[in-house]
Amino acid sequence: MTEPGQDVKKKTEEEDVQCEEDIVLACQLENSVKALDFDVSENRRDRRSTFQAHLAPVVCPKQVKMVLAKLYENKKIASATHNIYAYRIYCEDKQTFLQDCEDDGETAAGGRLLHLMEILNVRNVMVVVSRWYGGILLGPDRFKHINNCARNILVEKNYTNLPEESSKALGKNKKVRKDKKRSEH
Repeated sequence: MTEPGQDVKKKTEEEDVQCEEDIVLACQLENSVKALDFDVSENRRDRRSTFQAHLAPVVCPKQVKMVLAKLYENKKIASATHNIYAYRIYCEDKQTFLQDCEDDGETAAGGRLLHLMEILNVRNVMVVVSRWYGGILLGPDRFKHINNCARNILVEKNYTNLPEESSKALGKNKKVRKDKKRSEH
């Protein structure tokens, strides 16, 4: 029979090793975020409101928090009325996506941004769209501007296929379906 102290010591040593690995990983992530250059889109203005997208590659949830912290160091971004974000991380071992979004007070905007990213099938990327409110309500046009900013930067930085290619393929499928329906009757 082993002494109780030995089991505790083994568990503690294992926890220390795990903790050291976490610290090393966190340091590597922190260094990658410090070295990370964010891609920034052109400003889009409509009725005195301004929209701007920021893009950063991410591979784990800890990195998402670090990216947000790094972005909020910029006073201009931190002062935005809304910082809407969404991210998708592909987990190869499970063949699934880890994804989440945040509206930051712009109702349903985060979910719409995440939906766009799902449709474009992007992976290992985070998009933050900042909106500076100009005093005039935009109604549903605000979602169009948020998604267009995000789509433009994702396409520009080659995180997805060009929308023209996707729509052409979709259009061909629709024509084939219509032709099949006509020939059946």
